[in-house]
Amino acid sequence: MTDARQRGDDSRPRRPTQKTTAKTTQRPTPTSTHEPGHEPRQGPTRMRGAKAASLAAQQLHDLTGRDAEAVVGMERTDDGWRIEIEALELRRIPETTDVLACYAVELDGDGDLVSCRRLRRYVRGAAEEDR
Repeated sequence: MTDARQRGDDSRPRRPTQKTTAKTTQRPTPTSTHEPGHEPRQGPTRMRGAKAASLAAQQLHDLTGRDAEAVVGMERTDDGWRIEIEALELRRIPETTDVLACYAVELDGDGDLVSCRRLRRYVRGAAEEDR
């Protein structure tokens, strides 16, 4: 006698499935009460710094055609973010003589470009003192 699996038919009796009796927990809806210590956010959601930096680098590239080398500074403002980005202005040989620029890119709370300006230009190999 062959096994039902070998025959390819499914004529063997099946076991009844077990139903779980555990209660599922429901998440509170926006109109329900909330737990202490988990206050709902007020106002618009705030963009995280890493997302703001990524958007700023992309928008700088779209605007100027310059590739971002690094994010060298960022700060949250009342309306969004101010990100400083180092970008390659002019490629030279050797690379230590490349011309770089530092741009200040400001984004609003939604990540849209508010302003962009070049702060300074310098040669890659030149050491600069902190101000």
